[in-house]
Amino acid sequence: MSRAQANLLLLAVALVWGSAFVAQAEGMAGVGPLSFTGIRFVLGSAVVAPLAWREWRLLAVQRAQPTPADFVGIGGLGVLLLLGAAFQQIGIVSTTVTNAGFLTALYVPLVPLLAWLLLGSRAHWSVWPTSLGCLAGTWLLSGAQGLELVVGDLWVIASSVFWALHVIFVGRIAERLRAPLLIACGQFLVCALLSLLSAAFTETITLAGIRQAALPIAYAGLVSVGIAYTAQVVAQRYAQAADAAIILSAETVFAALFGFLLMGDRLNTQGIAGCTLILLCIVAVQIAPLAAAGKQALARRAQ
Repeated sequence: MSRAQANLLLLAVALVWGSAFVAQAEGMAGVGPLSFTGIRFVLGSAVVAPLAWREWRLLAVQRAQPTPADFVGIGGLGVLLLLGAAFQQIGIVSTTVTNAGFLTALYVPLVPLLAWLLLGSRAHWSVWPTSLGCLAGTWLLSGAQGLELVVGDLWVIASSVFWALHVIFVGRIAERLRAPLLIACGQFLVCALLSLLSAAFTETITLAGIRQAALPIAYAGLVSVGIAYTAQVVAQRYAQAADAAIILSAETVFAALFGFLLMGDRLNTQGIAGCTLILLCIVAVQIAPLAAAGKQALARRAQ
């Protein structure tokens, strides 16, 4: 796969993820947030399981099967995935698809920030102004809606922290264990099992409710999780990390577009300003380091 093909695949991933916010909102009519998340990831793991099994057999032939530490890492990814997906799903109950899409994308500037705090990876200077800009955009976006929607916005903001942690650690584990499909399937299963276990104690699960939400669950599980999440892992093996982050941030734009087209979401001037500021910060935090590296390369050539 060429770099251009990988970038196009990532754009398709962003499109699917953006559209999935509509399915996540519609699915709440029949099931609770944890039930929706659990069933969704069961379906996603079923899609990738045959490929993961094939990858497992190849690792066995190469005598490079995962160690117990690898399984612990995959389990940790599943927990982060659960927290990100469940918090996001709870938030979608009381916020709009547009808000959820933009606020989830806060994970993009959070990734370098948390990597610096947790792992000592030095963050580029652009992280600080863009992080403040995202907070300002979040305030504008939340303030543009009614007071009752603020709680949902906060849940989605909290989910972005876990999405950021997931992005940080999935890269480290994938680098050590060269089995992206196995990692994907493993984390899907952990997320699904923990979600359904939690739902059994906190929510009422009925067959009638599942049937009512069947189509949204199927789309969010089979397409968003099973295909798009897995495609992301595959594509990022061939795409530059900065390119991937910029392209995937288009998820926010697609979420707003689908919210407008399918659910009648509307934003006033204040809300549009908040969305615009968040999107500009998301892109800037990726472009600024590339621009600095380009200038340094030109300076070295001139010497």
